[in-house]
Amino acid sequence: MRESVQAEVMMSFLVSEELSFRIPVELRYESSDPYAVRLTFHLPGDAPVTWAFGRELLIDGVGRPCGEGDVRVTPVDPDALGEVLIRLQVGNDQALFKSSTAPLVAFLDRTDKLVPLGQEGSLADFDAHLDEALDRILAEQGAG
Repeated sequence: MRESVQAEVMMSFLVSEELSFRIPVELRYESSDPYAVRLTFHLPGDAPVTWAFGRELLIDGVGRPCGEGDVRVTPVDPDALGEVLIRLQVGNDQALFKSSTAPLVAFLDRTDKLVPLGQEGSLADFDAHLDEALDRILAEQGAG
């Protein structure tokens, strides 16, 4: 059984209203972490940056504004599923990306074939991975 889905999408990195440039973004979904998608941004001159957030946030954000806090996904025009804005924020710093909706929907369709939406919790080893991750986080906090 295939364990992951990957795609590369070209997105516009919107630096300001006057300045933007296109960058490759790798999309990745793994059945071992069935609730999350990972986007790796390949910015010129910098090391790649990966953000992980809920798959459902990306699914919902294609059609309506979604997200609170660090990640927000919003259609440019909710009546025409042409483009999506993805806003990533850490503190006062933020980055804004624009993508065509079609490759995102195609990627999300492939993730749904791997793990249907709503069936994430049925993966037998998910709870074990969650327990391991929580144990590791607690051990790191105890050591720190």
